[in-house]
Amino acid sequence: MISAILYQGTDGLTACRITGHSGQAEAGRDIVCAAVSILGCTCVNALESVCAVIPEITENEDGVLAFQLPEMTPEENARAQILMGALKQGLTDLTDAYPHNVTLRIQSLSH
Repeated sequence: MISAILYQGTDGLTACRITGHSGQAEAGRDIVCAAVSILGCTCVNALESVCAVIPEITENEDGVLAFQLPEMTPEENARAQILMGALKQGLTDLTDAYPHNVTLRIQSLSH
C-alpha cells in the first residue's frame, strides 16, 4: 500500500511524504507506483524549474519520497500552492481509482 501524507499549514500545503509500494503489479509493471512516483517527482522538479523554489528532499530506495517547502515570499508561496494543489488532485484521483493500493491523508500542522 502506498501512503501519501500532505501537510497543511496556515499558508497552504507545506510538505509531502509518500511511502510504500502499491502491490498492484510486479515491480517494473506497476502503473500505480509509476503514477505516484511521477506525480511526486514532477511536483518537486516543477517547484524548482517553474517556481524557483528549492524544496528540502528526502528519498531512499525503500520507497520513500518526502519534501518540505522552504520559507518563501507570499508570491513564491502562491505559485508553489498551485503545484501542491495539482499534486493533491493527482493523489486524490489515484486514491479514488485504486483505493486498495493508495491512501491519502491531509495532516494539519499545529502552530
